[in-house]
Amino acid sequence: MKAIAIRSPSPLPGFGLSFGIMLTLLSIIVLLPLAALLGRGLTIGPVELWGMINSRRVWTALALSFRSALIASLFNLVLGLLLAWVLVRYRFWGRKLMDAAIDLPFALPTAVAGIALTTLYAPNGPFGQAFGALGVKIAYSELGIWLALIFIGLPFVTRTVQPVIEEIDRECEEVSATLGGSRAYTLRRVVLPMLTPALLTGFALALARSVGEYGSVIFIAGNLPYQTEIAPLLIVIRLEEYNYDAATAIGIAMLAISFAMLLIINAIQVWSRRRIGNG
Repeated sequence: MKAIAIRSPSPLPGFGLSFGIMLTLLSIIVLLPLAALLGRGLTIGPVELWGMINSRRVWTALALSFRSALIASLFNLVLGLLLAWVLVRYRFWGRKLMDAAIDLPFALPTAVAGIALTTLYAPNGPFGQAFGALGVKIAYSELGIWLALIFIGLPFVTRTVQPVIEEIDRECEEVSATLGGSRAYTLRRVVLPMLTPALLTGFALALARSVGEYGSVIFIAGNLPYQTEIAPLLIVIRLEEYNYDAATAIGIAMLAISFAMLLIINAIQVWSRRRIGNG
């Protein structure tokens, strides 16, 4: 009977050592903390966990966190694609400065970003006063949360899509134009299908970062219960009250919802790759 290989052959040695180091680090950094969270949840019990989650304040905070993260990530999906396209396909004065500025949210502490955004968009801030004159309130509202999440999530989409755009051969677009395809048709039927996997990856990264964002949001949100209180802040509040079981319950709820959303996104990625491969 022929043995089934657990890995494809490779001319490079060291698979066992590399795999062991990778598995050890993955366990210490990711798997063990998740196991500890789920283990504490098991000790609490499903009935008690549901009782701690099933309250209006918790559901409101969870809905706000995931709704804001989804809206901000969808906005970043479009803006990140436009930024990546402009940076790759065009040459203009200040391009390198703009390219470097995209990485600023990676380097800037989230608390500093939150303070800066609040200073600008508070009712007495320069932008806040201008928008206030139009009847738009940004700081201390859900709109301010969207703004903070857009700021911290934009680089994930842009940096994921940018190298893929660089690899797209312009001859594909020229062939489409030669065959009579309009710019909109070429973008929709030629360019976007090749960018879809990268776009979904960037969207998933931005969404994952936005769901758990804390530092940049708490300053601009106002943190009003049932209005602008996000789930990570509610976890911190429960920890400050020494109510570790309630904090664990909210954390498990966020973990379950995040896992379900990322699973759906990964399924769409697999479908899009298969469609491109069969196309």
